[in-house]
Formats: sequence, C-alpha cells, structure tokens
Amino acid sequence: MSVPVSVPHLKRSLRRFDIMAIAVAAVISFDVIGQIAAGGGQAVTWIAVIAVGFLVPYALVFAETGAAFPQEGGPYVWVELAFGRLTAVLTTMFYWVTNPVWLGGSLVFVAAAAWDRFVFPLGSATVADYVFKLVFIWAAILTAVISLRRGKWITTAGAGAKLLALAFVTVTAAAYGIRHGFRGLHDAGFAPTGAGFLTLVPVLLFAFVGFEGPNAAGDEMLDPQRDVPVAIGVSGAITTVSYLLPVLAIVAVSPGERITGVGGFMEAARLVFGIYGDAQGALLAFVAVLFAVALLTQGSAWMIVADRMQAMAAADGGFFSRGLGVFHARLGTPVRMNLLSGVTATAFMVAAMHLASGDTSAIFGVVLTVAITTLLLSYIAVIPALLALRLRHPEAPRPYRVPFGIGGFACADLLVYAWILLGCWVALFPGTLERIVGFPYDFRATWGVSRLTFETFTLGTVVVLLAVAAAGYATQRMRSRTRQGGTGRG
Repeated sequence: MSVPVSVPHLKRSLRRFDIMAIAVAAVISFDVIGQIAAGGGQAVTWIAVIAVGFLVPYALVFAETGAAFPQEGGPYVWVELAFGRLTAVLTTMFYWVTNPVWLGGSLVFVAAAAWDRFVFPLGSATVADYVFKLVFIWAAILTAVISLRRGKWITTAGAGAKLLALAFVTVTAAAYGIRHGFRGLHDAGFAPTGAGFLTLVPVLLFAFVGFEGPNAAGDEMLDPQRDVPVAIGVSGAITTVSYLLPVLAIVAVSPGERITGVGGFMEAARLVFGIYGDAQGALLAFVAVLFAVALLTQGSAWMIVADRMQAMAAADGGFFSRGLGVFHARLGTPVRMNLLSGVTATAFMVAAMHLASGDTSAIFGVVLTVAITTLLLSYIAVIPALLALRLRHPEAPRPYRVPFGIGGFACADLLVYAWILLGCWVALFPGTLERIVGFPYDFRATWGVSRLTFETFTLGTVVVLLAVAAAGYATQRMRSRTRQGGTGRG
C-alpha cells in the first residue's frame, strides 16, 4: 500500500485532549444554532434523530478509519488510496473551499452582526464594517499559519469560549423560564413533520460533520491510533449536548417569530439576560465577545485541517503547483495554502456583501447554503472510500473496529451515505422534494432571493470549483509530462 508523499518539518504535538479541542472548536457551529432553532420545537426532535441515526454510525466508521490510516492529509489520503488521485483532488477541493467560503461569507457576518448589536456599532457596508471583517478573516488565517504547537492553544481557547457562552446562555434561559414561564413551549410543536425535516436536514448534517478533520494533521499526532477513536467519541457527545440544550433553551423562551438564523443565539441571550437588571448590557457584551472569538477560532480550526488537506493534494501533484503544498521549515504549516485561503475568504466576503445589497440575513442564508453544499458534496467520495479501504486493505492495523465486523461497518457506512446524498440534494435544489410530496414552499420568502439568483450562486459555485480542480490537476499532469519528456530527450 503506497501513500502520498511524506511531509518534512512536521513535529508531533497533538495529544488526545488537543484532538478533541480542535474537533469541538471546528464542529460546533455557533452560526447555525439560530438557523436550527428557527425550525421550532421539532428542531430539537430532529437533532436527537440525526444524532442517533447519523452521528453514531458516522463516528464509528471514521473512528476505525482514522486510527487505521493516520497519515497527514486524512481524507485526501483515504480517497486517493481508494479511488485514485483525480477523485481525491476533486473531493479535497470541495472540502477545502468550504472553509474560506464559510469564513468569508457566514462566520464573519454573524460575528459582525453580534459585535454591531452588542459591543460597538459597525453599521452596514461602512468602513468600520469592512475593517472588522478583514481583521476577523486574517486573524483566523494567522492562527492557522503559526506552528500547530502554539496554534492549538488558540483553538482550544476558542473551544472553551464557545462552551462557556453556550453554558451561560443555556443556564440563564433556564432561570428566565423558571421566573417568567417557558412561553415558547406552548407553540413550539415538537412533533416532527416532513416539511420540517426537509428544511432542517442539510443544516443539521452540516452541523454534525467534520470530526475526521483533525486527521488531516495525522503525522502531527503523538498516538493517533489510540487517540482518534476516543477523541471522536467524546467530541461527538459534547457536540450533541451543545446543540440540543441551547436550541431547546432558545425555543423554550423565545417567541417563534423572533428566532432568526443570523441572530437567533444572541437575540435569545438579549431576551433572557433581562433577569440580570442593570448588568444586562455588560454581560451581553461579554457573551458577544466570547461569541465572536469562538466564531473566529472555529474558522481557524477548519483552516488548520482543510489547508493541510489541500496542501497535500498540491504536494502530491494534484493542484497547480507543488509549491502550494510546501510546509514552512520552521512553522511546520502550509503557509502558502493558508494565504490562498485568506485571499479566497476575503474575495468571497466582498462578493457576499454585494450579493443582496448588504442584507445580512439574505447573505447569511445563501452563503451558508453554499458552504453546506460544498462540504456535503465532498463526502460523496469520502464515505464510500472508507468502505473501500476496509475491503481492500484488511492488513492495516485497526486498534479500533466497528462492532459486528465488515457487515457492521458496511451497514453504518451505507446509512451515512444515504443521509449525505439526501442532504446534498436538498441543499442544491431546495423546494423540489417539497413539491413532490405536496408541501407548500415559497422560495423567495424562505431565502430572500429569487430561485435564479440562488441556483446561479450555488450551482455556479459547484461548476467553478470542478473546473478549477480539474484545471489544477491537468496543469500538474502536463508539467510532469514535460519534465519527463525533457529528461528523456536529454
């Protein structure tokens, strides 16, 4: 079994706790909590369903694969071993680009909205607004640029800030409900519906994927074969609780019409913090700062793992220039790929600002859907690659195994794949399944833009990414042939 080229300058510094912290920092998505809570009481029901029906089998197959194949590059290596370099290159492009798109088009907008409302007024499309967003993006990139030995503590601090903010708001909401009554529960509607399921499934899948991300730094882990399965299990449990309780708290105390995707979490905090009297403003500002820091480190955690994957694709001869895959000799990070991510995130931020004339809510909804789509599409090759590796390379040491052998692995893998395919379709073509089953669906009321604008942005992004990935692969192939031809003539 051959694996992609090894990377020099890497130092093993990630312990089990560090792996869990990176996973928590990356996977728990502050920006989607409001989006999920906007689904009402049934959002709580569907979180529980997704946690059992998707997250459990997902964690099982990735825990086994991540321990058995702990090479730097993670999913890139797995797909290349299973299906070849071209498929791995296309897959990694979607996995990687999700993160600058998400950082520049979703995380930064949610952070700016919270900062503007609760810390310091920024306005919309003002100089202050642009400065805040540029500083946010490039601070996240800088965290990914510095050595992982130091950068991991920044993402760990971000994970801590995230859990602290979630716990503070959830406990305060419980106290508010005890004092004023849980008014939102009366009209919440916890009974699941088909329409609610189709609305929530893409964002819930997006919220629960990514636990394999730290495997992109596999050669920087001290003991990946033992630590990866435990880290995935623990971080998965933390993530489930971190979605379930805050969403329940928001739904319980907030009237349904006040829950919005872009401001749901902080608006719920503003409501329940009324119990603190004169201290409300200061406490809201404190939580808003935690909120922004958590979002920033969430972006940097994804950059740490996704940039390593894309750098491995470049170093392996699959993306324009092998120079993009160079890891800095002293820092041990793919600095050139980090900078490319920063430029991409900045460009996407500027494009998103003009997408809906500065309407933050519309921007947030469409750009989040683009990020959901590109990330879920990357799993179309990753998930079957896990089963292919299980069948083709039984000789690989597997310190952890999915229960019930190959049959158990195959069932879990296929179940996860079915969820991913459903999520991809609903994200790419919202409203189509609703029409088939007879549910009413007002596209403009749901997304704030026309279907033509939406599909142009989403499908256009997919087509452009495929073209860029194919061009990068073809460029490297031609360069390799030219070098071989020149050597042969000599």
